Amino acid sequence: MEYSFIAADPQGAKQKGKLEANDQKEVIEYLRMKGYIPLSVKSLEKNSSSILAYFSRVKGSDIVLFTRQLSSMITTGLTVIESLNILKQQNNKPQMQKVLDDLIASLSEGTALSKALSNYPSIFSPTYIALIKSAEEGGILDKVLERLADNLEKSEDVKKRVKSALFYPGIIISGVITVIIMMNIFVIPQMGSLYESLDLELPFMTRVVLAGSKLTTTLLPFSIFFIIGGVIGFKKFAKTPRGIRFVDKIRLKMPVFGDIVRLSVLSEVSRTISLLVNSGASLIGGLTIAGDVAGNIYYKNALVGTSSLVEKGAGLSIALQNQNIFPPLMIQMVKVGESTGKIDESLLKVSEYFERDLDIKVKTLTTSIEPILIIFLGVSVAFLIISVITPIYSLVSQIQ
Repeated sequence: MEYSFIAADPQGAKQKGKLEANDQKEVIEYLRMKGYIPLSVKSLEKNSSSILAYFSRVKGSDIVLFTRQLSSMITTGLTVIESLNILKQQNNKPQMQKVLDDLIASLSEGTALSKALSNYPSIFSPTYIALIKSAEEGGILDKVLERLADNLEKSEDVKKRVKSALFYPGIIISGVITVIIMMNIFVIPQMGSLYESLDLELPFMTRVVLAGSKLTTTLLPFSIFFIIGGVIGFKKFAKTPRGIRFVDKIRLKMPVFGDIVRLSVLSEVSRTISLLVNSGASLIGGLTIAGDVAGNIYYKNALVGTSSLVEKGAGLSIALQNQNIFPPLMIQMVKVGESTGKIDESLLKVSEYFERDLDIKVKTLTTSIEPILIIFLGVSVAFLIISVITPIYSLVSQIQ
């Protein structure tokens, strides 16, 4: 791989150049050996490599596998650097290999693993980094990595279940809309021209459909422009503080889907706090980090408020109750945990309860929504077909 560099020579003058090397570290070591001080080293990968890296971007499942394998290797007695080198040899994703290269280089220079991981906030979550930091301080990296892998697997499983619940309705609704648009553009206008040439008296339902088709074909270019502009505008709005609050509120208020979102958030939050506390992190720190991974601004603000009350000396159950957003079951279980001194275990049980409830909701949604969507699809298409064909039957009757 080719790298470009900028370095200061022994006299202090800047020098530019290119080198072939296996990684960035090798370039830096070579320059230092020659008496140069490296100022900048950049990879000169071709565009095709960048495109390949995009398609091989790091996914949640990659991090789960990485965490599980790293835990197993450290348990057998290998050092972290040795384990990372083995994982790099086994991995065939360019983006993940780059991450592993950087981790190995950072650890070789004496950087802590948690610090090295924090250079990749889009890949390793605040929870992940906080847990690794606690594990390093407590000398229990292998055990924490194992718990973290379990936690990540559960989190990925929950996300997959929620996505699968939303995928099927999305496909059916998209299919219905596509069929209606295609008929309005290609089929109905042709039938409308035929009816006009025959000078038929059309039923009200057919006139409505023809008017809708004419409106669709006339306004289609403007509609496409309006939809694209609306999507871009909404995405920008959704990134503003007001937009985030609006979108997150809609997600929680949606019928059926709102319950799925709520249970998913509560499960993730409970499991995260439990894992952090169990691994030696402070409860206050755990609440703050859980707010960052909640994925909903209302729950994030509630957890920040809870953390503030706990810091002032309030019990966790009282602090949660004051937010008016957490369910009574969670508060009661936390009370039990406070009385027994096992808040982490109580929160883990709460998380498992929410996961089971979420699973039931998802299965119920999938089972109940299928016939509803099929009926909706049938009625929509039947309405269009009947509206178009009815005049033909009238014409046949008149001829007979």
